Amino acid sequence: MKKKHTAQFGSFSLQLVLCSAAVCSMITGALLAFFHPEAPAKTSHPAAAGLTFTQRVAYQRAIEEIYWRHRIWPKENSEPKPSLDEVMSPQQIERKVEDYLRESQALEDYWQRPITPDQLQAEMERIAGHTKQPEVLREIFAALGNDSLVIAECLARPVLTERLITELYAHDQRFHGELKRRAEAELRTHTTVTQMKQTSGMYTETEWIKGDAAETDSAPADEKSVGAVKMNSGEWQESVEKLATRFDSRHIAGQAPRLPNGGLAAGAAALQPPDAPVREGIDAITQIKTGVLSSLQEDDGHYYAVAVMKKGENRLKLATVAWLKEPLRSWLAKAEAQAPVTMATVTANYTLPVIASPSGGCIDDTWMGTRFTSIPAGRHSHTAVWTGSEMIVWGGFGGFVQLDTGGRHNPSSASGPPPSPTPIPLFDTGGRYNPDTDSWTATSTTNAPGARDYHTAVWTGSEMIVWGGLDENSFELNTGAKYDPNADAWTATSTTNAPDGRLVHTAVWTGIEMIIWGGYTGSYVNTGGRYNPDTDTWTAVNIDGAPTARGDHTGVWTGTEMIVWGGFDQDQSDLDSGGRYNPSTDAWESTSTINTPAGRQSHSAIWTGSEMIVWGGTVDHHNAAASTGGRYYAQSGPTPTPTATPRVTPRPRPTPHPRP
Repeated sequence: MKKKHTAQFGSFSLQLVLCSAAVCSMITGALLAFFHPEAPAKTSHPAAAGLTFTQRVAYQRAIEEIYWRHRIWPKENSEPKPSLDEVMSPQQIERKVEDYLRESQALEDYWQRPITPDQLQAEMERIAGHTKQPEVLREIFAALGNDSLVIAECLARPVLTERLITELYAHDQRFHGELKRRAEAELRTHTTVTQMKQTSGMYTETEWIKGDAAETDSAPADEKSVGAVKMNSGEWQESVEKLATRFDSRHIAGQAPRLPNGGLAAGAAALQPPDAPVREGIDAITQIKTGVLSSLQEDDGHYYAVAVMKKGENRLKLATVAWLKEPLRSWLAKAEAQAPVTMATVTANYTLPVIASPSGGCIDDTWMGTRFTSIPAGRHSHTAVWTGSEMIVWGGFGGFVQLDTGGRHNPSSASGPPPSPTPIPLFDTGGRYNPDTDSWTATSTTNAPGARDYHTAVWTGSEMIVWGGLDENSFELNTGAKYDPNADAWTATSTTNAPDGRLVHTAVWTGIEMIIWGGYTGSYVNTGGRYNPDTDTWTAVNIDGAPTARGDHTGVWTGTEMIVWGGFDQDQSDLDSGGRYNPSTDAWESTSTINTPAGRQSHSAIWTGSEMIVWGGTVDHHNAAASTGGRYYAQSGPTPTPTATPRVTPRPRPTPHPRP
């Protein structure tokens, strides 16, 4: 039997028949046909006066219905997937409409940049032309009646507005000038690396290591470093050259006053003559002296300064202090408080764009780069989950500091090339990326977990759960939080009976609970815990028969068991052993050791439905990259089969990890 739900939007009651082929008849008479992508194109809306707020909300709900339809519901979860009404309230949908209308008004009020019809037409064409999921975008167009004006106002406007206001706000001195002046003043009175810690900014340390020199440079990473970042020759050269420019104000936005000879008041002792070129490789390192602060730098989210604490031919230890700008969402909450939530529709003879054919995208066995708008800063050692309609990334390490930021990526629509990596990533802002519209929406920072890296994340079907990791003070964490993308809300996970804080552990989702196991807690462990998000409770994992203590291993869920394999132990030995854990019996069984691949860490593992495939990683403590793997059958049957070395060997990129 079909359920009938009523969603109340202001004074308008919208009757919805779930699983039906049509949504409802709008009060204006415009039919929202979900499954009729061949509907004739229209160049104007029948309501010449424009769209009312109530109509915008109804169209927004139609879009959200499609997004929700494409969200994955774990097959292991025996409960039926809830309806959109059960996971997203009418008030939440209204809030989304209010947000983009107020942001549109803010563009005009604060930057004198009202959205024009030409911009909306171009945005529609960009979305349609670069989509990687045309079938989803066709559903959205159909849900909006294939009406070019509705698509311009209810799909293109929110995406374009978000992008423009993010770009304009990031470097506007009206909002960030006072923070810049405070940071500059603190740097004038705190001129050494030791004094950096005494400023009001966030202080972090990291170490860069030229990875292909590991065989000749066996010195261990500094144990006090928050994290070690290994780079190949090309990455090392590019990073060192960029670092050298941090001490030359000609290349930075937030520059300190110049000296009469063209040098800098801050960090002048670190420089070669101002006209000396920054040369490649080791020559660039010689232009940087240790213990000297750069002048004030700026990126989209911060003002910051950096200093080299130690340097060698193949290693650099860096210290950074960063001052977080007021996040856009925080400012908007205040700036938009009194803004109207109604606006006149920009009427024009819009043309319905042609949605790109799949043949214009990737073909089998190929890679295609992602293209983003308002993407969070680059990072590594982060986590990622796929919801069925979008990818959510969160946390990680951005070169200088741990991140409590993230983003959503949706491959349906791409926009523009990736932005250049920034040396300091965002701290307390994040984003949810929608591939259907190629748009990012900031995630709430209220109750978000603290900054960290080397944590884990799982997707439950309705929430992302992040847990554990290492904070900026190198403390192992046993905290986490659940993030609901529909409500844009974080809820802390309980710490009662939670496992000890740890990093480089694994986590799997069973359909009912999250299981974490192994990792580093001051030493490597073979303990774990099971977290039930419905009851917010932890239960310890039995250690009888568990594999030996380890970290940087992999874990997969088969539908009935968790399989962990590989990693490294307290002696830094790479392991070729593992175990199978059955949560229904709380019992372990060892994996076979016949024909196992060579022991390794930082590898990948997936479950195909019948076997686990591991590949790549590193096979010794010098991080020599592996191009081999193996297939493991969890049930009785064939013994593990090593995978052959490919004829054309891919170039592995192991994830950097700390060496506690």
